[in-house]
Amino acid sequence: MKKQSALPLGIGVGVAIGAGIGVATGDIAIWLPLGISIGAALGVVFMSAGSDSDKNNTDEGDEPRKE
Repeated sequence: MKKQSALPLGIGVGVAIGAGIGVATGDIAIWLPLGISIGAALGVVFMSAGSDSDKNNTDEGDEPRKE
C-alpha cells in the first residue's frame, strides 16, 4: 500500500480550525485563509518528519547519493 501524503490532512485540519475560529469571531474572511496556510505548513512538517532523509534524497535527480 502506498503511503499517503500528509498535506491534504493538514489542509483539512487547517480549514476546520480556521472556519471554527472565523465563525466564533465573526471574521471568517481572515481566519479561513490563515487556517489553510497553517494547515498546509503543518502538512509539510508532518511529511518531512515521517520521511527518511537518506532514502528520499533527490538533490541530484533520481540517482542515489554516492559517498
